[in-house]
Amino acid sequence: MEKVFPEAYKGMYALSACIGKTELTALQKELIKIRVSQINRCAFCLNMHTRDALKLGETSQRIFLLNAWKESALFTEEEKTLLALTEEVTLINEQGVTDSTYRKALQYFTEIQVAQIIMNIVLINGWNRIAVSTHLPIQD
Repeated sequence: MEKVFPEAYKGMYALSACIGKTELTALQKELIKIRVSQINRCAFCLNMHTRDALKLGETSQRIFLLNAWKESALFTEEEKTLLALTEEVTLINEQGVTDSTYRKALQYFTEIQVAQIIMNIVLINGWNRIAVSTHLPIQD
């Protein structure tokens, strides 16, 4: 798809570059990417971003339990807030982003950081949809 519609990919890469410069930590970005990819069942992105998270020092146990973050004591309240926002934006058709989740996000993050989190979520959702719809194979 990149070869047949390169202009669109240039836009995605430009957004990726912009997001790469945000205040969020690399590990926060990977948690977002992994959780969104779990929800969207994107094997290509799950494979890529779990590997990236491990390289950054994330533990296997936390990655294994990310799908059950609400029930796990391994995630901080800040991370749980990040993940709640991640799920609500990804599953926007269910209830939107609730006022309580947005207010809680502002307790841990600045307004610009919340905007950066949302754009990270939007971007990985876009990449997931490209990878899933084009049956992108998992890389070794």
